[in-house]
Amino acid sequence: MIERLQMSVQAYILIQTEVGKASSVAKAVSAISGVTIAEGVTGPYDVIMRAESSSMEDLGRTVLSKVQGVAGITRTLTCPVTTF
Repeated sequence: MIERLQMSVQAYILIQTEVGKASSVAKAVSAISGVTIAEGVTGPYDVIMRAESSSMEDLGRTVLSKVQGVAGITRTLTCPVTTF
């Protein structure tokens, strides 16, 4: 019997927010299912989060669509994690 391993897709999502909204955005995205961590940072992005899902399609449908609906977000950049 062949055992199949369920692969998961992980990605970092870099988030730019409206001025003064980083804290509330980080808190809001942390509550989304599939988000493993969200933290405020300094630099060109205001929040960096990491998410995990069963596939890229599922990541977009169930996680990223909810992230983009969070008030105060002006731009996102998704960076899928690769393994070597």
